[in-house]
Amino acid sequence: MSHDGESLPGTGSLCVRIGDRLSPLYAQGLAEDGRFVARLERTLTKARIAVPVERYLSRAVGIGVVAGLWLAALGVVVGYGLFGTGFVDVGEVVGVPLPNRTVVGVVETLKVPSLVAATGLAFGSIGFLAGFGTVVGRPYMRAGARRREINMLLPDTVSFMYALSVGGLNRLEIVAATARAEDAYGEVAREFRTIHREATYADGDYRTAIRRRARETPSDDLSKFLTDLLSVVDSGGDVERFLEEKRTKLERAANAEQKRTLETLELFGELYMTLSLFPLLLLIVTVVMQLLPNAAVPDGVLYLTVYGLVPLIGIAFLVLISTVTHDDPGDGTLALDTGDGRARNEDGGRAFEPDVLERCEREDAVFDRIAFRERCHRIATALRRPHVFFRDNPRYTLALTVPASLAVLGVAVASGAAPTTWSGLVERPLSGTVLYAYLPLYVVGGPLAVAHEWNRRHRVAVRETLSEELWKLSSANETGLTLLESIESVAETGTGKLSREFARIRRKVDYGTTLKRALVEFANAYRLPLLARTTRLIAESQAASNRIAPVLRTAARTSEIHDELERERRSRTRMQVVVIVMTFLTVFAVIAILEARFLDSMAGSGVGELGATGGSAGPAADGGVRTDVLGLLLFHAVTLQAVVSGMLCGYVRNGALASGLKYAIGLATVALVGWTVVS
Repeated sequence: MSHDGESLPGTGSLCVRIGDRLSPLYAQGLAEDGRFVARLERTLTKARIAVPVERYLSRAVGIGVVAGLWLAALGVVVGYGLFGTGFVDVGEVVGVPLPNRTVVGVVETLKVPSLVAATGLAFGSIGFLAGFGTVVGRPYMRAGARRREINMLLPDTVSFMYALSVGGLNRLEIVAATARAEDAYGEVAREFRTIHREATYADGDYRTAIRRRARETPSDDLSKFLTDLLSVVDSGGDVERFLEEKRTKLERAANAEQKRTLETLELFGELYMTLSLFPLLLLIVTVVMQLLPNAAVPDGVLYLTVYGLVPLIGIAFLVLISTVTHDDPGDGTLALDTGDGRARNEDGGRAFEPDVLERCEREDAVFDRIAFRERCHRIATALRRPHVFFRDNPRYTLALTVPASLAVLGVAVASGAAPTTWSGLVERPLSGTVLYAYLPLYVVGGPLAVAHEWNRRHRVAVRETLSEELWKLSSANETGLTLLESIESVAETGTGKLSREFARIRRKVDYGTTLKRALVEFANAYRLPLLARTTRLIAESQAASNRIAPVLRTAARTSEIHDELERERRSRTRMQVVVIVMTFLTVFAVIAILEARFLDSMAGSGVGELGATGGSAGPAADGGVRTDVLGLLLFHAVTLQAVVSGMLCGYVRNGALASGLKYAIGLATVALVGWTVVS
C-alpha cells in the first residue's frame, strides 16, 4: 500500500480501542467474507488512505458502536416518552385469547418495557449501521472523487508530458517534472509523485513503480496509459510519438464526454420544463376544487405546493445537474519550488490571506510586529481600492449587505411599515413580500451578483487571446529570441489584457524578480486552472532551455482545444437557459391570468369570500380559501419560481450558483413588475 497518502486520524482514540476490544466478535465473520476485506483494502489504496485495513475496520466498528449506543439511549428516551407516559395507546399486544390470567398479567407488565426496549434497539441498530457505513463508505467516495479528477486532468497532463518531451527532456525527467506539478495537475501529479518516490527512495526502479501504480490507481484511463507507457519503455519505442498519439486520443475522448454531458443537460432541461409545470397545474386544480361545494381539499395543499413543491423541484434539478457537470479541477494557483509557499497576488485583492502572517506569528516579538504591520498594510490597501477588493473577493460583500438588509428590515418592522403577522401580510401582500423577499434579494444579492460577474469577467478576459498570444510567443522564440524577449515582443505588439500582463511580467523581471516567479504571480492573480497549467508548462520548460518554441506550440494547440470545447458548451447551454426562462414566463403568464381574471371573478361573485365573522386570514366559512389568500400564495409561487429558475440558469451556464443571482434578480423583477400591473 502506498504511504504517500492520508493517514488515519486519531488512531489512539476511544473508537479504535473499542473496535480492537470487539475484534474477536467480528473478525471471524469478516474472515469468512474475504472479498469484503480485500475490496476495502484495495479501495483504501486507491483513496490514498495509508492505513492497514484491520485498523480501519476497528475504527469503523468502534464508531458504529459509539453511535449505536448514543442512538439507543435516545431511542429508550423516545420510547418511554411515547409508550411509558401513555402518549401513544399501545392497545392489545396479542390479538388472540390468552390461556390464563397469569399470562395476561405478565404480558401487561412487560408490554411497555418491551416496546421501549424495541425502540432503543431499533435506534441503536440504525446508529451502528450509519456510523459503520459512513466510515466504510468514505474510501469509496474518496476513490471515486479521485477517479473523476484524474480522468478530467489526464488529457492535459499527457499534453504537458508531450510538450516536455518535445522540449528535450528524457522520460525520467518528464516523470519528475509531472510529479512536481501537483498544483496544476492535482491527483494525476500525485500518482506520478508516488512513482517518482518509489523509484528514487524505495530501492526500486521506474518500471516496477509504474507497474504498481497502474494496479493501484483508481482511474482505468490512467492505468491503461501507464501500462501502455511501460510497454513502450520496455520495447525501446518512441516515447514522444506515443505521448502525441495518446494526447490526440484523450482529447477526442474528452470531446465525446463533453457532448454526452451536454446531451444529458438537454434532457434535464426538457424534463424540468415538464415537471416545473406540475405545481402550476396542482394550484389550478386546487383552486377550482375550492369552488365545488362537496370537494374535500385539505387547506395545507396550497401551502405545501407553493412553499414546498416549487423550491423542491428546483433543488432536485440542481442536484441532478451537479452530478453530470464538473468544474475544472484545481484552484488555479501555483506554488514556487523555493519553499516560500504560494506566490501572493499583490494587487490588494487578498488582504486577509494568512500565508506570511502565520509564518511570522510563529516567531518572536519582532516578527509579531512585522505580522501586525503586514496586516495593517493589507487592510489599508483594501480600503484604498475597495472596488478591487470586492471584485477579487465577492463574498466579502455579504459583510456589508447582510447587516444593511437586516437594519432596513428592522426599521420597517419597528415603524410598522412591514407586517409582522400572516393576516397583516395577506392585507398588504405586495409591500410585505417586497420587504421580506425582494429587499434582501436586491440588497444582498445585487452587490454579490455584480462583484461575482465582474470577478468572472476579469479573470476570463485574460483567456480570450491566450491561444493567439502563445502562437506569437512560439514564433518569436523560433527567431532566436529568449522567452523573456519573446514576452516583451508580444507585449509591444498586442492590445489585449494578456499583452498588458506580459508587459507587467517584463517590468517585474527588470526590477529583480525571477521570470519563473513573475509567471507564477501572473497565474495566481487570475486563479484559472487552465492558465495555471499553461503557466506551469512554460515555467518548467524555460527552466531547462530558452528555446521552447515546440513547447509553446503544444500549449497553444491545447488552449485552442479548450477554447473550442468552451464555445460548444456555451452555445449548447445558452439554449438550456432559454428553455428555463421561457418555462418561467409561461408559468408567470398563466398565474397572472389566474390572478387577473379568475380570482377577480370569484371575488365579484362572492365565491370564496370570508363569512360574516371576517377578520381571519384562514379558510372561509364555507370551507374554501379566501381570494386574497389565494392571490398572496400565487404571488409567492411566481416569486419562488423566478428565484429557482434564475439559480438554475446560472448553474447550467457557468457551473456556479452565484452566477444565477443576476438571472434570479432579473426574473424576480419581471415577476414583481408584472404582478404590480395585473393585481
